[in-house]
Amino acid sequence: MKRLAVYCGSASPEDPRYVGLAREVGRTLAERGIGVVYGGGKLGLMGAVASGALAAGGEVIGVIPEALVSGEVANHDCTELHVVKGMHERKAAFTELSDGFLTLPGGVGTMDELWEAVSWAQLGYHAKPVGVLNAFGFYDGLLEFNRKMIQTGFIRAAHAGILIAEHDLDMLLTRMAAHEPHRPIFAMKLDEL
Repeated sequence: MKRLAVYCGSASPEDPRYVGLAREVGRTLAERGIGVVYGGGKLGLMGAVASGALAAGGEVIGVIPEALVSGEVANHDCTELHVVKGMHERKAAFTELSDGFLTLPGGVGTMDELWEAVSWAQLGYHAKPVGVLNAFGFYDGLLEFNRKMIQTGFIRAAHAGILIAEHDLDMLLTRMAAHEPHRPIFAMKLDEL
């Protein structure tokens, strides 16, 4: 994995552990020679990931919609800053520029990005690993819901392993690097669906 799209919140929660985690993730990725592709902002966890990676000499590629650049939200310290028209173009760029997706704690936008990466993997638009860092148990409820979707059959058995979740960043990166693509829906026959 040469680059990972990092999905995370643009907010800074009161609990300082979240911003500290984001900064540490950025630093760790840079130290491993893994570039960061992210939302291009300087606020919240997004900004902390970028600053952690940049401080460690890493590559940071920001992808930000035009509407956010004018609000002084854009991080002009990035190695590269791509300004795109809107959110659809932003997410397409994340997929194009990265070798996988790493999700840290975040809100609605983070969930949108995560589930799109999972959905696109199921369909066959990409065959990249989709990881969730379940730091501080933040994603316990989401992972339980994912298990329920698998158990009830809304996620096919062939796709049950798309979402890779770990509490530990090292273990998560190891599992993501060992990712084996699954059989996507586009390659399935009617009787397999």
